[in-house]
Order: sequence, then structure tokens, then C-alpha cells
Amino acid sequence: MQRIILFALLIIFSGAIQAQEDAINVIKKHGLDKSQVMETASWITDVYGPRLTGSPMLDKATEWAQKQLKDWGMSNVHLDEWGPFGRGWQMDHFEMHAKSPSYWPVLAYPKAWSPSVKGTAEVVYLNVSSKEDLAKYMGKLKGKFVLMDTIRNVEPPFDGMAKRHEPEDLFKLATAGAPTPRPRRRNRISGGFNLNKAIWTMLENEKPLAVLDRSYKGDLGTVFVSGARSGEGGVRDKGKAVVPQVTLAVEHYNRIFRMMNKGIKVELTLDLKAQYTNPDGMEHNIIAEIPGTDLKDEVVIFGAHFDSWHTGTGATDNGAGSAVMMEVARILLETIKETGIKPRRTLRLALWTGEEQGLYGSRRYVGEKYADFGESGFTPQTIKPESEKVSAYYNLDNGTGKVRGIYTQGNQAIAPIFRDWFAPFEDMGSRTVTLSNTGGTDHLPFDAVGIPAFQFVQDPMAYFSRTHHSNMDNLDHLVEDDLKHSATVIASFVWNTSQRDERMPRKSKMEEIQAEKK
Repeated sequence: MQRIILFALLIIFSGAIQAQEDAINVIKKHGLDKSQVMETASWITDVYGPRLTGSPMLDKATEWAQKQLKDWGMSNVHLDEWGPFGRGWQMDHFEMHAKSPSYWPVLAYPKAWSPSVKGTAEVVYLNVSSKEDLAKYMGKLKGKFVLMDTIRNVEPPFDGMAKRHEPEDLFKLATAGAPTPRPRRRNRISGGFNLNKAIWTMLENEKPLAVLDRSYKGDLGTVFVSGARSGEGGVRDKGKAVVPQVTLAVEHYNRIFRMMNKGIKVELTLDLKAQYTNPDGMEHNIIAEIPGTDLKDEVVIFGAHFDSWHTGTGATDNGAGSAVMMEVARILLETIKETGIKPRRTLRLALWTGEEQGLYGSRRYVGEKYADFGESGFTPQTIKPESEKVSAYYNLDNGTGKVRGIYTQGNQAIAPIFRDWFAPFEDMGSRTVTLSNTGGTDHLPFDAVGIPAFQFVQDPMAYFSRTHHSNMDNLDHLVEDDLKHSATVIASFVWNTSQRDERMPRKSKMEEIQAEKK
């Protein structure tokens, strides 16, 4: 009898393994051979880009994404409201040119939340290195263009901008030890003089026509731009008067600066039409699900941030991640239809907003559902029991480069599981499992409350060197094969997580927090 029972169990076990292998093969088929990821990316970027948080274009993109997900067959498609974020911003028109000593178009972009402004004025340089330097500019900046930076030397582009991970890069990641916990930050009150704050407060009082800086990196017409700055108060605060701010291509900024150094008067003309939007100050994440079965009360979450900055169309940051995660959902829906196998856990897609301003959307979501952050930022005061129902969160937000591995955030127990899951993709260059941390994106709030949360290792491509937060962040810089590959790998990870008997192993977060406090 025992032999019969053992034989039956072996048949059941082998059948389960075969079903899982069949599902992965179907995932590969729909992800690699029948992909729709570039079509989705084109809608997100070409049609509905850029998607600055609080802007009407983000609202339009959100409406489109909800409809697309419903059309594919996702369930419980809805908006998760968070806030207040504050006022939004939209640029309606912009042009800038030099008027004297000669005419030439200036390659530049306004910083987000800069108000409308129009006029012609002389350019002056603000040379401030101490509090005492501020006095010599009092009463002299009104109606002027103010330069904030000196010249930045531009080197010849002998090296290529894009690259992929070499084997030695991945080996270093794979052999890296568990990260050392960072010391807990203590609240400190500084009585020191904040020069930058004083400069911006002075500029707000002086009311120059606009403040100009240069792109902090990049050349050959690439301009890296984000949001405006202020002295007192935030630029998204209702009624806050913001000094118009413009970032120039480094070559054009340098030309202006060199002429001024020769004693030549430079005059520029600026015409910016912009409007503040989002009157209620609230914003929304996009949530959609594929229902689970026997473990439907537990969830596997996969997501990316849907918002972008405003110069390009938000393609590599992060239309790529959003398109991939939407494609993951589509692949899984097609896999369920073809195999008849349903997920055990509920699969939840999340497209976050407000990431660029500080992970607002994902942090508010985690803070509402899974923990109480209080006023501490990312350190939970308490963790809610609902957090135990999240088996894992998977995130993608490092450009177009294909998935080469995964960061485990120091979760050693999970590493062997991930190594097994990468096995079907080793011949495609995906196999690296590293204990290292990575930061700066939406898996961090989940990791902060002890939920297993992961960002994937991606080929760097030209992400930080050319497209990240720049006017070159457009669909043309997405690599279709890479996006197809990433969507397929991530779909398999989400599926495998759903079908496990146990939830994914996790770190003990509250014990770690208590240890840091001692």
C-alpha cells in the first residue's frame, strides 16, 4: 500500500512539474514571439507622453491605460487615490533665442513648475560663494536673466554612450555579500547657514526674468531637466510664486558665458506659456488584477512608475517599465487562456505616480495598506497584518536594458529560489542573483516594511549617460528585443511566485528596525 501511495504522489508531483514547465513555455511564446510590448510603449510615450505627475497628459494616459487593461481582460481595474500632491503643471509653449550680439536659437527647456514669462533682457552672472556675496546683487537682478553656473568643459565623445553588462560585471554582482545595514538616521537641527536656500530666497525677492543653468551632464544637444527650485515653501504649493527657471544645453550656455567673459553684452528673448493644473491636489495610481484561486487572499504585486519628467516622452524612464509590466499582465492572461491553469494567488499590477518627486504613489500605497510610516519617511512605526498576505513585489525602472538578473536586497533565503527560476533563461543571458541592494525606485517602500521586494538587474544601455531625465528620452531609444525579453522573464517570476505552496521567504523587518535603534 505504501508503494502505491508513493507512486501516486510521484505521479501528482511530476504532473505539477510538467504543468509548470508547460506554463513557462507558453509564457515564452507569448512574450517573445507574440509580443505587443512596443505597441504598448508607443501609446504610453508617442501618444501620451510626457506624463508629469499632476499634468493633464498623465490623466489622459491613465484613462487610456485603464481601458487597455480592461480590454485585455484584467479585473478590478481602478484608481488608487493618494495625496495631496499639490498643483500640477503643463507647458503650452516655449521658445528662446539670443537677440544680441547676434541672433541664434537657444536649445533649452523650462524646468517644471516654472510660470509663464515673456521678455527680452540682459544676461548677468550670479557669482556667490558666501553669505556676504549676496549683498552686492541686491536691487540689481530684477528683469534680468541670471546665470547660475560656470562653464563646464565638454570632452570629445571617443567612448560609446551605451553598454551592456560584461561577464565580469555580473560576476561581481553574483559574488557580492549581503549589504551592511545603514546606520539609522537621527533627527538633527542644524543652526548653520543654508547658502542655497538664501540664494533662492533672494532671487524670489529680486524677481529676475528667469534663472538659467546648464545641463549638469551630457552634450551634443542633450539637456537633462527636472523641476524648479524655491527658497521658502514648495513649488507645488498653491499660490507659491516661482521664479521662472530654464536649463540650457551645455554648448549654448558655455557660448553665452564665454562672450560675457570677453565683456560682450548678451541679450536673450524668452517666451514661456505654462499653466498650473490639478486643482484638487490629489493623484492616482493604477491598479488591476488577475484573480487567484485557492490562495486568492494572498497577492503577488508587480509594478513600475507611470509618471515621467516633461522634456522627452518618458520612454526609458519609465515608459519602458510600465509597458513591460502591462505586457507581463497580457502574457499571463494569454497563458491562462491557453493552458487552462489559473494562478493560485491574486496577481496585482500597479502603475505608480509621483515616483519622480519622491516615490509618493508607492509609499502612500504601502503606508495605507501595509504599515504606518508616521512622519518617519521610510521607517515603519508599525507593520499591519495585511503585509503578510503579499508574497512578493517585483519592480522595473532602469531603462530599456534587458533583465540580466535580480537584486535580492540582502534576502539570502530567496537566492536559491531565484536561481532555479532563471534556469530557463540562462542561454538568453539572464542568470545573475545578487544579495546587493539597489535603490531609488518603488520597491523600496515594500522592502522597508519587510515585504520581499525586488528590482531587476538590467543592462545599462545609454540610460544614465543619455536618456534619463533628458530631452532624448523618446521611443527611439527603446530596444524591442530587450523589452520582450524582460517582460517574458518577469512574467515567469510572477507566475512562479503565484504557484508556490508557500509565500516567498522574507526578512524580519521589525527586528532589524529595533536593532538599528539600539
